[in-house]
Amino acid sequence: MGRHAAGDAPEVDSLVERAIREIGAEIDACRLNGLRGVVLGGGYARGEGGVAADGSLSNDLDFYVVVENSATANEVSAISAKLGGISRRWSAALGIDVDFCEPKTTWRLHHDQKRLMIQELVHAWCDVAGEAGESLFAGVKRLAPEELPPVEAARLLANRGAGLLLAAETADLAFVARNINKAVLGAGDASLIATHRYAWRAEDRAAKLRDPLYSKALDWKFRPSATPVCDAATARQTWLAAAANFLASPSAASGPLARRSLFNTARWLVRRRSAGPEPIVSLGLDPTLRVLRGIYSAVAANAPFPPSLRRDWQVFN
Repeated sequence: MGRHAAGDAPEVDSLVERAIREIGAEIDACRLNGLRGVVLGGGYARGEGGVAADGSLSNDLDFYVVVENSATANEVSAISAKLGGISRRWSAALGIDVDFCEPKTTWRLHHDQKRLMIQELVHAWCDVAGEAGESLFAGVKRLAPEELPPVEAARLLANRGAGLLLAAETADLAFVARNINKAVLGAGDASLIATHRYAWRAEDRAAKLRDPLYSKALDWKFRPSATPVCDAATARQTWLAAAANFLASPSAASGPLARRSLFNTARWLVRRRSAGPEPIVSLGLDPTLRVLRGIYSAVAANAPFPPSLRRDWQVFN
């Protein structure tokens, strides 16, 4: 396995290394007030990045931005603006999306430390600019994969279900193929999280699942082609089965996610700024579970993505 790409792809490894080095130099040269550091996360940080048929990069480059807890709104805005320019230039140069996440304080990293996204990041990253990741993530606890909370299964299912709804709205075949693949992988990964069997390495997850379609989807992720791993109907049914199993599980049906609380009610009302059309008795449910239920209904009905549900998904993602 290479440093950045899945399998033996020295050209891709070299390209990612060059991008990290040159992007890091650009960021350091900006001397941005309030910025602590930038690291590369995602597949290319884990050695699981994809390789296109022509030997180029096939996944996004996902950079994570950490700012001082004391950073002002103007400083954060200036950081985002400067990184946005770097993102556009490198996206054009590499032919993929070069993404910088919304800047996060070290307090926010600690607050969100049980999220799958944060745990995958602190288990595998590449230093890019500013402080090293060891310093940036010093206060974040590294969880064992089986310690991920059930809400992360709900979040993953909601995101992959939303991807299917978005794919149904476009004629972009590459976008459709990617979201079909993500739905298959997300269904399997969510089932592992829900049953406390998740693993940080994708190949270990495939070994635990022993699902031929999941294994095919993983191969497709590493070496994508123009032909989807399966048709949209199969992806929908795979996702629906996983989501139905989760929604019937103790965590979602009667456990911590389904337990009503004033805190969840406040989260829903404050962040959404309205109660929404659902019955008032559902207000106290975990917002991620509420969003997943809505997405499940839309996917099951093969219906368009309702604008209000799309907004809820964006707010609570």
